[in-house]
Amino acid sequence: MLNKKSVDDLKVKGKRVLVRCDFNVPLQDGAITDENRITAALPTIKKLVEDGGKVILCSHMGKPKGEPKPELSLAPVAKRLSDLLGKEVVFAKDDTVVGENAKKAVETMKDGDVVLLENTRYRKEETKNEENFSKELASLADVYVNDAFGSSHRAHCSTVGVTNFVGESAVGYLMEKEIEFLGNAVNKPEHPFVAILGGSKVSDKINVINNLLEKVDTLIIGGGMAYTFAVAQGGKVGESLLEADKVEYAKEMMDKAKAKGVRLLLPVDTVITKEFKNDTEFKTVSSLEIPDGWMGLDIGEKSRELFAEAIKEAKTVIWNGPMGVFEFENFAGGTKAVAQVMADIDATTIIGGGDSAAAVNQLGFGDKMTHISTGGGASLEFLEGKDLPGVVAVQDK
Repeated sequence: MLNKKSVDDLKVKGKRVLVRCDFNVPLQDGAITDENRITAALPTIKKLVEDGGKVILCSHMGKPKGEPKPELSLAPVAKRLSDLLGKEVVFAKDDTVVGENAKKAVETMKDGDVVLLENTRYRKEETKNEENFSKELASLADVYVNDAFGSSHRAHCSTVGVTNFVGESAVGYLMEKEIEFLGNAVNKPEHPFVAILGGSKVSDKINVINNLLEKVDTLIIGGGMAYTFAVAQGGKVGESLLEADKVEYAKEMMDKAKAKGVRLLLPVDTVITKEFKNDTEFKTVSSLEIPDGWMGLDIGEKSRELFAEAIKEAKTVIWNGPMGVFEFENFAGGTKAVAQVMADIDATTIIGGGDSAAAVNQLGFGDKMTHISTGGGASLEFLEGKDLPGVVAVQDK
């Protein structure tokens, strides 16, 4: 697939290594509520520590929009990382990210030490990929490692700009795994290849649908985006989520699937309700006959069976986007059914980040999947067949 330098190709002993991680974790009252992204970064950090590198970590968190916001500080991450690594991670608290604290912390580092810089988005230059901040970040390091797949679809200072001013660059283990699984699944899948797309909007997935129709044997569509396809089939969807301006596009995709010999599966029945909440009356009707005043919030039993049959035949499955409003217990059945069948089959099963990753982990199927991507937007762009700037910027072998 992509032949990028990896951390295994580096000799880092005694060198300062700047590692871009994705520590954009959810916080509640200063406590981390989901640490998946932190644990995902550990293999790369441990490898560089063991090899005697001076490991300087950086990441963004949230959207502070170029100014220091204490509630978006990475301080809690440094604390959690210290516990997980079993060694102190020095937090360089600097509102300018590369300030006196950071410089001093890096100067006094010994081989195998770890320092974490403050939120890179405290600097407005970060998201604009401006040279001055890229140079400041680079001034701290001899080697750069990008292990932040979830941010690699953005050309920022810490993902792209910095590579222009550091002698050597490589991808970390997490990044390597993402490129390998997502890249190979899309470009060299074992057939039958089934893709399952859900989520609320067709518009978010236009290029993904288009690209996947060139590659898959079966494309399954559920979630809110299915209602636009239902209207394209001549159905009535009541108050369900509908992108009226995408109905023509849905028709085109149905025609394209037919022309390519791809099986396009749409829900045949839908669980409907009058109110967008969990505790409310609901019933199942045909997907093309949702009465006025009602809205679809999940795929029905027959759709679950239809989708499960198709998934059972697959050798490669990629899933992006839930089948319904899985946050509501009464409307999580469709998403659960898909997760269950993916957990049970003997195939390469890949979850493309975002809400589907959250759903699979929440429902307890995380450890049954071959790979769960850490990047929502980045996985989608990968599935669209786009090059990710943060991947391209890293040196080839």
